[in-house]
This record gives sequence, structure tokens and C-alpha cells, in this order.
Amino acid sequence: MAVPPSQLIQKLKENKLFKLSFAVSGIMSTLLIYGVLQEKIMRVPYGPNKEFFKYSLFLVFCNRISTSAVSAAILLGSEKVLDPVAPIYKYCAVSVSNILTTTCQYEALKYVSFPVQTLAKCAKMIPVMIWGTAIMQKKYTGKDYLFAILVTIGCSIFILFPAAGDISPYSRGRESTVWGVSLMLGYLGCDGFTSTFQDKLFKGYDMDIHNQIFYTTLCSCMISFTGLILQGNLFLAIDFVSRHNDCFIDIIILSTVATISQFFISYTIRSFGALTFATIMTTRQLVSILLSCVWFAHPLTAEQLIGAVIVFGSIYSKSYFRSKPKPLPSEEAENRAVSPPRNNA
Repeated sequence: MAVPPSQLIQKLKENKLFKLSFAVSGIMSTLLIYGVLQEKIMRVPYGPNKEFFKYSLFLVFCNRISTSAVSAAILLGSEKVLDPVAPIYKYCAVSVSNILTTTCQYEALKYVSFPVQTLAKCAKMIPVMIWGTAIMQKKYTGKDYLFAILVTIGCSIFILFPAAGDISPYSRGRESTVWGVSLMLGYLGCDGFTSTFQDKLFKGYDMDIHNQIFYTTLCSCMISFTGLILQGNLFLAIDFVSRHNDCFIDIIILSTVATISQFFISYTIRSFGALTFATIMTTRQLVSILLSCVWFAHPLTAEQLIGAVIVFGSIYSKSYFRSKPKPLPSEEAENRAVSPPRNNA
């Protein structure tokens, strides 16, 4: 007897493997497109005169206004609370740090290639640990610090040994310029604060994910718009995209996939937890590096390959050790009874 389509869809929705496949495919596809587009917009010239798009804050504004509109529509459609749950200044704190994070990310692409930037993002566990200790009084184990040090070493090797042919279009220096590295450090510090403070807001208030997204992105829209006006770049950016239709299309697609990825990320964390999400993101970063190397012809040195192996090996090892089930108290007691006594001398 054939199963009705409605029942088949319901069974698929209840299937955990299907839900995980849905989450993985959504995150991987949206963020891979996002990564390729942001590198294209910031590093590839447009038009016959080979003009570069230089207005990274305009990209932030476009991304945030689309996300804010979609999250508001979801809140209104589901009849959830549209009023702010936390004080507005706390949303603004997340918003400011998020704008600084994204701006540093786009600006860094003027001086470092996407593979370098993507691998450097793996080192954000260090600022997250620092902010977690400072803001939420979290405690970390020696193993956590060991993996953080290994990731830092791998990232440092990758950044300090670039290929001779991979030169920034904005400067004659090589990728490992002081300014490019400084922007990545700014990105890591601000991104670590953003995620830690968001976590604190969720734990301190009965806050829906869409409520936080709406108010933080709404604040980001106003701040980035004000920044564009003060810099005098708003009309310059509009003039650029009006003269280069392909750039306008790239920005529209970038904003769309950035918005969609936000909801896939929220769905994954809510359904499978932070550990599964971290593993998916690590895999996405690895695939993004390989795709960027092929798409934009970025050469990799032997030292960079070693650095990448150290970074991803450390991250996957950390995920493996965290996912190992802890023995039950009765099992621990039995193991201690069977194990020979240790000599502490």
C-alpha cells in the first residue's frame, strides 16, 4: 500500500538523519556561496576600467537590513514577542561588536586571501575562551588550552609562509602584512566578544532567537547607515553598483545567502547542539579553502599545507574527545577496583 505524500514528508521531518542532512546541506551551500562572493566582491575588479569595490560597510548594511526584515516577518507571522526582551543597549553592544567583526572581515580581504582569512578564523577559540572567562566566569581545562595553542601555531604557520604568487590587489606587499594581520586580530577579538555576549543574553533573558536577531540587526542597520553617511561612502557605493550591474547582483545574492545561513545556523544549534555545529563549520571552512584555491587560483606552499593539517587535525581531535561518552559512576568505580594502584612517588 502506497504511503501518502503528507505522511512521507512527516516521517522525513521526524528522521534525525534527514534533519542533520538538511542542516549540513543548508549551512555548507549558503556559506560556501557567501565565501566565494565576498572574496569576489572585495578582490576581483569590475568593469572595463578594473575598478575595485571598497565600501565594506555598505555590504554590512545590505546584509543586516535583509536579515532584519526577514526576522521581523517571522516574529509577526508567528505572533511572537516583537518587543525587546533585554535593554536596548545590550542589543546595541552585540550589534557594534558584530559590525566591527564583519567590517574587519571584509577589509582583511583587501590584504589577505580568503584561504588565509578562513584558516585564521579557526583561532577564534582563543578570544572566546578569554571573553568567556572575563564575562561569564567560565573555567577551561588544560586540554582546551593545548588545542587552542596548537590551532594558533597552525594558523601562524599558514599566515607567515604565503605563496609568492598570491599577492594582494591593494598593496605591493605580501599577504602577511602588518595591516592585514591586525584586521584579522580585530576580527577575532570582536567575534569572540559577540558570540560570548549573545550566549549571556540567551541565558540571562527568556529570549527567542528571532527576537535577538531582529534587534541586533536593526541596530546594525542604523549604525552602519550612520557610518556610511559620516564617511561619505553611501552615495559612492550606490554609484558603484549602479554602474556595475554584476556587482549589484553579487551583493543581492550575498545578502540573501547571509540571511538564509543565519536561520540554518540557529536551526542546527537548537536541534543538534553546539558541538555538532562546530564540527559542521570546521568542515565548511576546510571545503571553503579548497574551493577558493581552485576558483581563484590561490597557490599553497608546503608550510601552509602543514599549518592547515595542524589546525584541522587539532579541531577534529577536540571534537572527538568531547563527543566520547563519559563513563557512569558505577563504571568508574569498577575501573578503579580493577586497575592496579598508582605509585605517586
